[in-house]
Amino acid sequence: MKENPRSIYQFKAKLISGRDKALTDYKGKVLLVVNIASACGFAPQLKELQELSDSFKPEDFEILAFPSDDFGGQEPLEGKAIGDFCEQNYGVKFPVFAKIMVRGEQANPIFKFLSNKELNGHFKARPRWNFQKYLIGRDGELADYFFPFTKPMSSKIRKKIQRLL
Repeated sequence: MKENPRSIYQFKAKLISGRDKALTDYKGKVLLVVNIASACGFAPQLKELQELSDSFKPEDFEILAFPSDDFGGQEPLEGKAIGDFCEQNYGVKFPVFAKIMVRGEQANPIFKFLSNKELNGHFKARPRWNFQKYLIGRDGELADYFFPFTKPMSSKIRKKIQRLL
């Protein structure tokens, strides 16, 4: 059976460990996809993202973090060092993927999809900076997005997640 072309489940990504991960593994879950950067002023949001993950995880909610150096060179780390930084400084336990590009011609296909209304069918939502957040419904389709300055534990994000769960 062919994947819905408006679904994020059509993609695969590399985890920070180097292992390939099919996004179909997250079928039926509500997802928050975030582009992160360790040297960004928004990096403390990693702690709130973990709190958000902990509060909704029992209800089939998952956060997927994608490190990127696209904005101001704010991801100087590579590979395992990124995962170690997230875990040691902010207690991150949710999946952190390998560093990618999130904008421009070289953008990872996942972020091309999330950014382009013609592909995702819902929003034109190019990442403005690190910590742009994309909310994906249980059907794998883009349900909403939030700008970097929107804190993960904000009522705006929490209410949207609750509606989708």
